[in-house]
Amino acid sequence: MSRVYNFSAGPAVLPEEVLREAADEMMDYRGCGMSVMEMSHRSKVYDNIIKEAEADLRELMNIPDNYKVLFLQGGASQQFAAIPMNLMKNRKAGYIVTGQWAKKAYQEAKMYGEAVELASSADETFSYIPDCSDLDIPEDLDYVYICENNTIYGTKFKELPNTKGKLLVADVSSCFLSEPVDVTKYGVIYGGVQKNIGPAGVVIVIIREDLITDDVLPGTPTMLKYKTQADADSLYNTPPCYGIYICGKVFKWIKNMGGLEAMKKHNEEKAKILYDFLDESKLFKGTVRKEDRSLMNVPFVTGDADLDAKFVAEAKAAGFENLKGHRSVGGMRASIYNAMPKEGVEALVAFMKKFEEENA
Repeated sequence: MSRVYNFSAGPAVLPEEVLREAADEMMDYRGCGMSVMEMSHRSKVYDNIIKEAEADLRELMNIPDNYKVLFLQGGASQQFAAIPMNLMKNRKAGYIVTGQWAKKAYQEAKMYGEAVELASSADETFSYIPDCSDLDIPEDLDYVYICENNTIYGTKFKELPNTKGKLLVADVSSCFLSEPVDVTKYGVIYGGVQKNIGPAGVVIVIIREDLITDDVLPGTPTMLKYKTQADADSLYNTPPCYGIYICGKVFKWIKNMGGLEAMKKHNEEKAKILYDFLDESKLFKGTVRKEDRSLMNVPFVTGDADLDAKFVAEAKAAGFENLKGHRSVGGMRASIYNAMPKEGVEALVAFMKKFEEENA
């Protein structure tokens, strides 16, 4: 069977070159006689793999020397607790709630202190990003938290909120490495890798060094202290070795593609093809306010649940996988991450045009 066009929101499509390379090395990694899956994380061979992955990520994102890069487990969702445990010194933090994952992080933070909802777009089913240029930010907040790209709802912060000098913490799971980013604007920038970078099981945390201290909330587990992980260079215990190895290959692939500027251009071109069609279609329509549209996740509907279901079924039969929208919003969603080729989006639009003609 040939490969399908996989529009899954995560675990998601990976570059074919990376998969082929990993397949070639599956039995014997570079002459060491074993797979990366089998080797000790304390071995010299693996040490080179994780160090090279970090060096490439630092180069891609231009990460300053005073930021640590941590390759951790537990997914982005575990960070919902780790962040307040490590950073909520005054037991007060601000959350901008723009979707389900920001809401979950906000609810988790309430277990550790006062979580203040600074802004929300829940009033319109999270279909826009609220104006965050002049928020009412209490003086005693420890940090301001955002989910920068909302996978389920297809929105993206085009401008970071004005935190009025407070630390910014951002979950970038679904826009990680999709465009250039100024790391210095964040205290912590983190994300699960299973959408744009690698297989599920790794979360990357990029954190400013002055925030890594022993001064954490009482009861913080050893494993959830950033200091534990930073002091051990992400090797305190056995890390998700194979996942990190694949991430390292994706970093090299992005470098070969021309880095984050080239990725942004590639992603803008792909998204434009789909959004332009949605804007002129008589049958399909996008659900997000234009200025807040994500380059990564594109939700759309016909307005008829039965027709949506028919579209998803026919699309699947034609080789377009995972187009069903998240269960909380219905409709359809095409996730067009870095590794989705332009041809995949063009083929999807051609299929949507045909479906529209047949079902108008």
